[in-house]
Amino acid sequence: MMVSGTDVTLINLGMLALTSAGVAIVARRARIPYAVALLVTGGALAAAGLAPALRLSRDLLYLIFLPPLVFEAALYLDWRELRRDGVVIGVLATAGVLIAGTITAAGMHYIAGWPLAASACFGALVAATDPVSVIATFKETGVRGRVRLLVEAESLFNDATAAILFGLAVSYAVGETLSPASIMTTLVVSVAGGVVAGATVAGLALLIAGRTSDHLVEVTLTTLAAYGSFLAAERMHASGVLASLTAGLIIGNVQARSVSKAGYSAMLAFWEYAAFVANSLIFLLIGVQLAHERIASLLLPAGLAVALVLLSRAASIYPLAALFSRSGRRVSAAHQHILFWGGLRGALALALAMALPESLPGREAVVTVTFAVAAFSILAQGLTIPPLLRYLGETSGREAT
Repeated sequence: MMVSGTDVTLINLGMLALTSAGVAIVARRARIPYAVALLVTGGALAAAGLAPALRLSRDLLYLIFLPPLVFEAALYLDWRELRRDGVVIGVLATAGVLIAGTITAAGMHYIAGWPLAASACFGALVAATDPVSVIATFKETGVRGRVRLLVEAESLFNDATAAILFGLAVSYAVGETLSPASIMTTLVVSVAGGVVAGATVAGLALLIAGRTSDHLVEVTLTTLAAYGSFLAAERMHASGVLASLTAGLIIGNVQARSVSKAGYSAMLAFWEYAAFVANSLIFLLIGVQLAHERIASLLLPAGLAVALVLLSRAASIYPLAALFSRSGRRVSAAHQHILFWGGLRGALALALAMALPESLPGREAVVTVTFAVAAFSILAQGLTIPPLLRYLGETSGREAT
C-alpha cells in the first residue's frame, strides 16, 4: 500500500510527539530544562540521520505555533497586577526594544561589516525576548510573584513592538520610502488593529459561550479566539501577536461571567496541553534545523551577535529600570538581573528571520546567525537561569528585596 504525503506528515508528527514525551520524562528526572533537552535531542536526531522530514518554516512557527502559545500565556495574566505594573512593562516593551534593536543593528553594521539593510532587519528581529522560550523556562522553575509577571508580560508585549520594527526594517530593505507619516500610520494600524481584532473576536467568543454550558463548545470557542484574532489582525496588516494576547487577556479575566466552571477547567487543561505540544515541537525542530545550519562558517559574526544581544539587553533593562528607582514601582536589583538574563531568544526571532525577502543582501548570514543566537540563548541562558533563580531566592515565588 502506498503512503501518501499526509500519512508521512502524520507519522512525523507522531514520532515527534513520542520523542517529546520521552524527553519530558528524562528531563524531569534529570532536572534538566525541558527546552534544552529537546534542543539537544533534535540535534542528536539530525546528526544520527533519524530526523523527521518535517522542517521549520515561517508559517509553521508564526501562524501555527505562536498564536496558541501567546493566547495560553495571556490567559494567566491578572489584569489588576498587569495594570499596577503597566507603565514599567510598557517602557521595557517599547523603549527597551528600540534601544536593543538599535545597538545590535549598529554593531553588526559597523563592526561585522554587514549591509545596513541586513543589520537593521537583524537588530529588529532579535530585539524582543521570545515568549515561547521565556514562558517555558519560567513554568519549569515554578517562579511566582511580580518577577514572573514582569518577565512574561514584557516578553509578550515586546513582540508587537519587534514585529512592527521588523516590518519597517524590511520595508526599508526593499527600497520603500519611509516618511514620519507612514511610520506613524504603521504604528497606529499595527497596535490599534491588533487590540481591536483581539477584543472583537474575544467578545464574540464570550457572547456565544454565555449561551451554552457545553464545555466542549466553550473550549472550541477559545481555540477560535486564539487563531481567529491572530489571523484577522494579520489580514488587516496589524499585530497578530497583540491580537492573540488581547483575546487571551480578555477571556482569562472575564471568563467567570461567560464560561461555566466545567468549561473553565476544561479550557485550562486543554491550553496547558496545547502549549506543551507546541513548545515540544518547536524546540525539537529548532534542534534539528541547527544541525543543518552552517554556523561554523560564521563563528565570528555569530559570536559578535551574541555579545551584542547581551549588551543591548543590559542597556535596555538597567537604565530603564533606574527610571522607577524612586517610585512605588521600583524594580529590585534581583529582578533586574532576572529580566536581563531571562531575556531568551528563540522561535519568534527564527520565524521573522525566515520571513526575510530572498532578495535581501546577506539574508543567509542573517538566518544562520539568528539560529546561533537562539541556540546560545536556549542552551547557555536556559541552563543557567534555574540556578540564578535559586541563588536570588525566586523559585519559591518570594519577592526579592
